[in-house]
Amino acid sequence: MLEIKQLTAEAPDFWSQLESLLAWEGGANEAVEATVREILAAVRARGDAALVEYSNRFDRLQASAMAELEIPLARLQQALQRIPAEQREALEGAAARIRAYAERQKLESWSYTEPDGTLLGQQVTPLDRVGLYVPGGKAAYPSSVLMNAVPAKVAGVGELIMVVPTPDGELNELVLAAAAIAGVDRVFAIGGAQAVAALAYGTETVPAVDKIVGPGNIYVATAKGMVFGSVGIDMIAGPSEILVICDGDTDPDWIAMDLFSQAEHDEDAQAILVSPDEGFLERVAASIDRLLPTMERQGIIRTSLGGRGALIRVGDLEQAVEVANFIAPEHLELSVARPEALLPQIRHAGAIFMGRYTAEALGDYCAGPNHVLPTSRTARFSSPLGVYDFQKRTSLINCSPQGAAELGRTASVLARGEGLTAHARSAEYRIRKS
Repeated sequence: MLEIKQLTAEAPDFWSQLESLLAWEGGANEAVEATVREILAAVRARGDAALVEYSNRFDRLQASAMAELEIPLARLQQALQRIPAEQREALEGAAARIRAYAERQKLESWSYTEPDGTLLGQQVTPLDRVGLYVPGGKAAYPSSVLMNAVPAKVAGVGELIMVVPTPDGELNELVLAAAAIAGVDRVFAIGGAQAVAALAYGTETVPAVDKIVGPGNIYVATAKGMVFGSVGIDMIAGPSEILVICDGDTDPDWIAMDLFSQAEHDEDAQAILVSPDEGFLERVAASIDRLLPTMERQGIIRTSLGGRGALIRVGDLEQAVEVANFIAPEHLELSVARPEALLPQIRHAGAIFMGRYTAEALGDYCAGPNHVLPTSRTARFSSPLGVYDFQKRTSLINCSPQGAAELGRTASVLARGEGLTAHARSAEYRIRKS
């Protein structure tokens, strides 16, 4: 029987217990940081030579030059033709839905003209070049390729560079096929901190990018944190999370499997169920015990649920929402009769899955909204990855002579109040000439 934490919101120390449950210390230790720092410096100093050296060492390759580590676009198309028709159709269908959703996110330039003729506005432009990190080996996720690459292409990014490690030289056909469907421009068989360094600083072969997106292990995450500033990054993601609010009327097997769907990611993943129905919590616990032995990744699920999972009893759905807003989960399922009634009260969540039939797994692959979401309570201030992450906004100001005079007087007063006389005189010159 799985020992999963059971909390009740009536307990006097409930909120402190919940805070302890949510705490996650996943930062890199000093050894990881030192290794990453060394790799970043080596790639920055020696370029391709360092990339080849690290790729041979860490991925057990035998490359002699970077030319051997670039995967031709023709190979991507070949993968698209090789995979089973069912997989190709699924990838293409998912990509189409992701693209349709992303098209609605696209920001457009705008401006307005004031009565005196002054124009103010905002110009929206795509990033020139973006780097996409895709995990390789056992952790091969074609869905991540689509979720990162399709919005970038919808935004109008000029060039999309994908890096993917190929341990022992093994290429994942689904990942390559997804890259072909998404329109990736160049692909390199490199990974780890060395790939992040190459994207951030550029080498003789790998062009430097403006932003790096995509998931990776602790070395990749640490490297992304260290190069931030030289380039933009999407986020430093923590373990996957799901919070399910259920009124007690959903099939308990469905809810148990929804919890499993995130717990199977890794041992640090967090799956929590909140319900006002104590009997339902017991039925879900029974479903967990019955279904767990049937799962291929039962060891990971068991560790995840036993270490960071919880079944939480609350007084009512209103209190369940209060708990949800405190947790600010990556994924929130509202498995209740009227999810739309709870929606206005939800302030913090990466993605909300409404109703009994909306499994979180649909969002991971093909519903349309992005599956790159804020974790570790960062949904309090962060948003899902989207087209807007691949666009820049530039302010536009075009003063008429009358506008320059009016604004110049205001600017002069404020600038002199701050002691910045050059600012003031710069504005004042336009007053005299207008």
